[in-house]
Amino acid sequence: MKKHILIFSIIAIFYSCNKYTSTENHVGFEKNIPHPKPPKNSGPPRILFIGNSQTEYFVSAPIMFAEFCRANNKRMYVDQLITVGVALPTVYSTNKTEANQNFSNQDKDGNYYDYVIIQEATPVALFEVDNYKANVKMIVEKIHKNSPDVAVYIYQGIPPVAYTDSDYLEYHNKMRKNAISIMGFIKNAGLLRVGDAVKDAYDGKNGYKYLVGNKDNLRYGKQTLHLINDGGFMQAILLYSTIFDTKPIIPKKLLLITGTGYYDSMRKQEVAKAISNPNALNEIAFSNR
Repeated sequence: MKKHILIFSIIAIFYSCNKYTSTENHVGFEKNIPHPKPPKNSGPPRILFIGNSQTEYFVSAPIMFAEFCRANNKRMYVDQLITVGVALPTVYSTNKTEANQNFSNQDKDGNYYDYVIIQEATPVALFEVDNYKANVKMIVEKIHKNSPDVAVYIYQGIPPVAYTDSDYLEYHNKMRKNAISIMGFIKNAGLLRVGDAVKDAYDGKNGYKYLVGNKDNLRYGKQTLHLINDGGFMQAILLYSTIFDTKPIIPKKLLLITGTGYYDSMRKQEVAKAISNPNALNEIAFSNR
């Protein structure tokens, strides 16, 4: 799979602070979540994805984001450092040669990377906040050597249980709280609100129905739940909307999975047929930017 993708056009970025509603302890309150400002660049901006199978498994966040950028004439380089099933230190160690090369690259504008998406392993992000903080700090320090002003987005994870599980809301609130706390001690950082968007979709916001034929259309898995076509589609729009603060033009076709079986694969498919409710998911994603 390609690790470096170039897509073309003129980039226009807008920034805003969004009201962020939490249901911690079932009590609502609002908190401003800043949008980090990317550094000024002298050429096409670069984004780096660091994570595990929540970033890329059935569907690929880097690839789908690149497809949306291409369809909307946004110029962007896309890199990724991904290892399935591990926390950030192991993602780094298993990709050490490539990672060190990426982190040592320099750009004449003073920042090799303009954006970085950091996704920690779900058990760490949920239950090990001290390790979560140490792991993100380790990664960011390496990136800051040649990208001191990079805009960092902390990936807000999704509870590792089914939406119908009694622990879903508790885990959602805890993962949100932990992600915000990590974001708070990182320079120029914001939140990629994947967990909030997925919960909104499960809750039926904008008329979205996640059950199709009594099957979850957002995620699939037994012991580990991963985003499938609807969820990956929404995640890509969320990332696009968060960075550019605008709704994307939705491509007619995207690289999506044909199914979740052993012999299924990713191929170009018509969005209108492969995604159950594109308009609702687009609205949900945009509202969580």
